[in-house]
Amino acid sequence: MKKLILTLLCIPLFSLAQENTENQRIFNPDRTVIEAQASCGICMFDMQGKECALAVQVNDSTYYVKGAGIDDYGDAHAEEGFCNAIRDVIIQGEVVDATFQLTYVELKADKALKN
Repeated sequence: MKKLILTLLCIPLFSLAQENTENQRIFNPDRTVIEAQASCGICMFDMQGKECALAVQVNDSTYYVKGAGIDDYGDAHAEEGFCNAIRDVIIQGEVVDATFQLTYVELKADKALKN
């Protein structure tokens, strides 16, 4: 009985120690690298939507992103967050059904462009 109770108490600890691989985005040297801008689709790119969401602007087209969230790179509502600034990024992925399926993203070190 003691072993059962000890085992049940340890299960949450083991599950918290597991690495989260759901949102990992890995650079693929075989895929095309795209220089783009990223920001909140509604706040900075004047896109239609009901809530703040990450979007990228590639050339003259803007797409909502699937594969990364707006708060994955800090607070979106901070001074240089995605809802207040447009950030230069390097991305990999493809457009599928008018959504950019992101497989890799890297924020450039230069300053954010503020609206």
